[in-house]
Amino acid sequence: MVLRYFKLREQPFGVTPDPRYLYASATHREALSSLLYGVESGLGFVTLIANPGMGKTTLLFEALRRMQETTRTVFLFQTITTPIDLVRALLIDLGVKDTQGTLVELQTQLNEVLVEHAASGKRLVLVIDEAQNLDDSVLEAVRMLSNFETASQKLMQIVLAGQLQLADKLAQPRLLQLRQRISIFAHLKPLSAAETAAYIQHRLRVAGLSVDQSLFTTSAINLIAQKSDGIPRNINNICFNALTLGCALQRQTIDVDVIQEVIADLDFESVTSSAEAAKPSAREPKQPASQHPTSRSALSKLRTASVLAAACAIILVFSWLIMQDYRALKADGTVQASPNPTAAAKIPPPPVIPIQAPAPFPVSAPVSTPVMESLAGTRSVQVRNGQSLYAICEQTYVVCRPELLKRIIRMNPSIVDPDQIVSGQKILLPVLLPNSTGNK
Repeated sequence: MVLRYFKLREQPFGVTPDPRYLYASATHREALSSLLYGVESGLGFVTLIANPGMGKTTLLFEALRRMQETTRTVFLFQTITTPIDLVRALLIDLGVKDTQGTLVELQTQLNEVLVEHAASGKRLVLVIDEAQNLDDSVLEAVRMLSNFETASQKLMQIVLAGQLQLADKLAQPRLLQLRQRISIFAHLKPLSAAETAAYIQHRLRVAGLSVDQSLFTTSAINLIAQKSDGIPRNINNICFNALTLGCALQRQTIDVDVIQEVIADLDFESVTSSAEAAKPSAREPKQPASQHPTSRSALSKLRTASVLAAACAIILVFSWLIMQDYRALKADGTVQASPNPTAAAKIPPPPVIPIQAPAPFPVSAPVSTPVMESLAGTRSVQVRNGQSLYAICEQTYVVCRPELLKRIIRMNPSIVDPDQIVSGQKILLPVLLPNSTGNK
């Protein structure tokens, strides 16, 4: 429904690394050129470093697409924990079925396969994504793979791609030999505000938006650039939710109010503040003498003892109040001592009060503003052919506000996208009571 409403052929802000949607910003163009030059020049090792969500995998796919006529690619992204797992995964991807044996035997088998492949005239490129997760022993095994060569050329080109932690790993002294063999370091930087605007327009055009149409206002795009920190994955998340909410609200353009509500739902600010709070300060002063570990331990024990003492005091106060109530009831005759000292005091059971279900809120009654927020129960409806979640909400409550639509989505965990409800599906709706202050 969202795509039909905005006249799009496909989802422009999906999560799959589709090279068609790659926006060639300055940093992406530079990194792509470095990857292609490093492989075509036979330099051995090329490294791509980027923050999460910067489009690193999409850029790799685009580079491999451009080299597919002259190279054969092995793309490893699964978890590899040992050197023998690395060689075995490489052999399996090259079509070798029998991968049993020791590390030395597998390396000998790999060398034979690489020599046969070199005779075909195609260059072999090994791409290892998320390389920051590899152990040092596996990274050392990757370095050893560069030893497979003839007198004139390397039998394999290797691309290591990963997050910023990969750069920290490669800077360790024990990986000096690997770092010395890396000829090119490519790095992706966040998008600027102007590039963010061009990025959004580019993805919308690829998805089918006409050239003369603009879905996002300038102020909305500026807010997206600010809150996303120029990271494409964050931009995609904001825009995807903005299109969904804009369709539900029947908006022709996405303005800053919609973006603010989406950002509040995604809680970008709290995530950013939490990440900033977790970062150690580079100018953090030395610990004073009072903050010695022994002093902190003693302070922690003192705080624990204080909490326990306060809890005991609260329990004693509540116990005293209960005893006072019990004595008052006994003095009034509500609680009488049993003539048999061994028999327990008999307290009459409380009366049973029948609970009457509240009357359902009339469907046809218009809802005044401000609208009800008291929940009186739930009811279920069955989706008819062609109905959307927004249409059901508007038909039931006359006015379908964003917070009410989000409440319905939260009550139905099976709804991932308001456009993806099907005929015959059961949907829970809240039965709401009018706000007393709003209806007077």
